[in-house]
Parts: sequence; C-alpha cells; structure tokens
Amino acid sequence: MCTHDQTAPRGRPAGPPAPARPGAPAVRDVLVVAAGGALGTTLRLGVARVLPDAGPLPVAVVVTNLTGAFALGWLLAVLAGRAGTPRARAARLGLGTGVLGGYTTYSAFAVGTDGLLTGTAPLAGLALSIATVPAGVLAARAGATLARSDRGGTP
Repeated sequence: MCTHDQTAPRGRPAGPPAPARPGAPAVRDVLVVAAGGALGTTLRLGVARVLPDAGPLPVAVVVTNLTGAFALGWLLAVLAGRAGTPRARAARLGLGTGVLGGYTTYSAFAVGTDGLLTGTAPLAGLALSIATVPAGVLAARAGATLARSDRGGTP
C-alpha cells in the first residue's frame, strides 16, 4: 500500500468522519424541540382552560392557532437576518417547531371542524373552515410585518 493514499478505510475519502446516519437529527435538536413542545402544549392547555367555547365554536382552538401563526410569522422574520447561525437554528427549533408547534393545534381544528360539519352546526363548521386558514395566513403576515417594522425594515 502506498503511504500517500488519500482514502480512509473502506474507500472513503480522508477527512472528517461522515455522520452516522445522513439526515438524522442531532440528539440536542430533538431535546430542544421536545422541551419547547412541552412548554407550548402547556400554554395551549392554559388557553383552553381560560377561554370557553362560544356555542359550537372552539374559541380556544381559534385563538391559539391565530396567535401562534402571528408569533411564528414574527419569529421567522426576526430570524431571517440571522439564518444559518447556531443560535438562530436553536431558536427556530425550540421556539418555532417546539413551543409554537405544541401551542398551535391543527388536529383539534380538524376534528372540531369535522364535528361541526357533520353534527348539529354545519354552518358554523363551514364558517370556521373557510375563515381560519386565511385568517392564519394574515396573522402570520402581520407578525412578520411587525418584526420587520420593529427593526426598521420594509414591511
């Protein structure tokens, strides 16, 4: 064997070791998301205990999803200028995926809407399903616009 061989054992190029499983999340990232998710889910439970339903409409679900969309729009706009940094990645994972992912609840929205549509309040279910998604997009946009205006950027 030549002493100037530039390959590692098994024919891999010499250099830093390859990750154990490409695409597998780091344990730290998983823990950051899990901790954030626990906090977000606890916050959602608190909102659900404070805000009763208004007739057939699940007020807490609507409030958490819209405020969560607003917060996520704000967070991502704030982090946009810092993309790629370790702190921005940790904030996106912990706050965005974790806290806001646990706080918002598409599953409760889907199940609640289905219950309204197939139950005794189909018009309320139709209104909820038609209004919630565009309202969430507008809330996210408003959060992003606020973040940009706070740092002097263009909305």
